[in-house]
Amino acid sequence: MTSDQTFRARVVPRIADIDGALWNACALSGEPAANPFVDHRFLTALEESGSVAGETGWAPAHLALERADGTPAGFAPCYLKSHSQGEYVFDHAFADAYERAGGDYYPKLQVAVPFTPVTGPRLLVAPGQDAAPARKALAAALRGFMSQTDASSVHVTFATEDEREALVGEGFLARDDQQFHWSNEGYGSYDDFLGELASRKRKQLKRERREALGDDISVRHVTGADLTEAQWDAFYAFYMDTGARKWGRPYLNRRFFSLVGEAMPEKILLVFAERDGRPIAGALNFIGEDAIYGRYWGAVEDRPFLHFEICYHQAIEAAIERGLARVEAGAQGQHKLARGYRPVTTRSAHLFADPGLHTAVADYLVRERRQIAAMHDVLDESAPFRRGPA
Repeated sequence: MTSDQTFRARVVPRIADIDGALWNACALSGEPAANPFVDHRFLTALEESGSVAGETGWAPAHLALERADGTPAGFAPCYLKSHSQGEYVFDHAFADAYERAGGDYYPKLQVAVPFTPVTGPRLLVAPGQDAAPARKALAAALRGFMSQTDASSVHVTFATEDEREALVGEGFLARDDQQFHWSNEGYGSYDDFLGELASRKRKQLKRERREALGDDISVRHVTGADLTEAQWDAFYAFYMDTGARKWGRPYLNRRFFSLVGEAMPEKILLVFAERDGRPIAGALNFIGEDAIYGRYWGAVEDRPFLHFEICYHQAIEAAIERGLARVEAGAQGQHKLARGYRPVTTRSAHLFADPGLHTAVADYLVRERRQIAAMHDVLDESAPFRRGPA
């Protein structure tokens, strides 16, 4: 399909059919810096494992944007979807309303990283290419692809602020949501961070950490060449237990973890809680150039505060040790606030083929954005820092 006379866009049904070096040149040069989830290796592991496929409701349909002379201008990680699972930006109410009115909400187009609520580039622009016309062309290509596939809508989720602004300029609707991130204010140690908290909160966290580990639990960090299949087996058991309870059916299969561990071990940090050398709980984190991203957690023993220790406190310590700017600990979770994480706005953009649905959603999103902004202010004021909000 063609977007305009300057660019042409085509759909690529497998990420493996796109040169990894070309993709990463576009994906890893922007902001947030070197986000590991748009890395060609991560997306390939999702597809090669079968975790992402038409059979799972995520049919890859990536957009490749080329200049008139055939040189790459950009990409967009895109999927034709038959459901609304694994996105973390919830549109179930839109789907229900449209289908009650007699419309077919599925398929829809999702521009995202599957199962990954992390802000990162979605309209990937080649180095040396002016971003504004390339993003405009990708937006036009998405609109055209929506029409060609009879999709109800396009959803660009966890986009960067600049990308969202560009999409709104092309008729997309702006939607906000909220996460909780921890920011490294130049701390030299975890105790330096605790020193910024109100006395009562500081004492609470110290007690929480002591009770989480007690005298019988040790913590181990594993990354890079030290990752083994036995460790992935242990972590997968944790992941399956949590996934079965939270989602009914976990999104990722066992092969994915082996593939991603082999492809990008330097980007992975497994944190294990062990008793007598046996893992009883674990958390999977990914390491970016400026952040640690907490993704999955699980345990085979129920122990008070262990989740907070392995997922949040250990991630903070790892970020301080590596000199990273922040910890992103996944979607939702106001309980993170008490552990030094603060509210952060996330952004998405949405386009609906039906004008009536587009107008109705636009009206709803105006009210929702106001609510998100108001909640952000309330939560930030209740942060546990002794000097108040930054």
